[in-house]
Amino acid sequence: MELRTLRYFLEVAKEENMSKAAKQLHLSQSTLSKQLKRMEEELGKRLFIRHSFSMELTEEGRLLKKRAQDLISMADKITAEFSSLEDGIGGNIYFGCAESYQVRYLARFIRGFKGRYPDFHYHITSGDTEQVTEKLDQGLFDFAVIVEEPDFDKYNVLKMPESDLWGVAMPADSPLAAKAVITFEDLRGLPLFCSEQGWRRDLPGWCGGRMQELTLEGSFRLSYNGAVFAAEGLGYLLTFEHLVNTGPDSGLVFRPLYPSLRADMYVIWKKGQLFTPIAGRFIEEFREKLDEYRLSGNENNKCNN
Repeated sequence: MELRTLRYFLEVAKEENMSKAAKQLHLSQSTLSKQLKRMEEELGKRLFIRHSFSMELTEEGRLLKKRAQDLISMADKITAEFSSLEDGIGGNIYFGCAESYQVRYLARFIRGFKGRYPDFHYHITSGDTEQVTEKLDQGLFDFAVIVEEPDFDKYNVLKMPESDLWGVAMPADSPLAAKAVITFEDLRGLPLFCSEQGWRRDLPGWCGGRMQELTLEGSFRLSYNGAVFAAEGLGYLLTFEHLVNTGPDSGLVFRPLYPSLRADMYVIWKKGQLFTPIAGRFIEEFREKLDEYRLSGNENNKCNN
């Protein structure tokens, strides 16, 4: 199966219309139709349900779409990497980032790095730890930034200088908003929102084995979405401090958990990974900058490049 044909398939899947896709690809509709028919025959599966004026993916088509997107991303990444080998001061770096206030360290460093190497380009994809490590393992990312202790046998690791504080985001008029900290007993019987990762990995230890006494109303991969539901009074959002807006106009407040629960953040990459010159330079300079942040002990004064 050729990458070109996969690109054709993805364009039809995006447009959901053969003639529109053919126009975007600068092909005749008959040529595009033949290419897709040949792909279906090669795979032995029907990829589209054809309607009068539209195309709908079958279950097999949806699976192929996901795989094709990863393959095309990898092919484009390889092409960009080989192009950058001729120029050690330019090229692309791909990051997968979990949610954390500490991503500001990465953003501020990139700002300075971009100033020193104008031909450097970066690509950021957000997701939870499971999502970003999966794509790191597939080679789609150069680095992943995660909020879970990594497999030190599998990855090279840089630890961020701080840790994230767990707490509860809730409406400002909630009875719990009057408390300075939130305990396990405060949360019993309440509808709670939390990420799947946090509910599965971080909170059980804090609860002392009593997770079954808490009620998960819904899970969100993005804290912003959870905050919208919390603001509507549908539940209480367990999240990191600083991830959602709890300013005076937000209608929400944040209260830390007690006993305090914190999570560390790490930058990871695969052991034995071969870097382009710009990626190798990036991680070495970032390592040095993180050491400076830790030694300074004052992020506000020292976190700028």
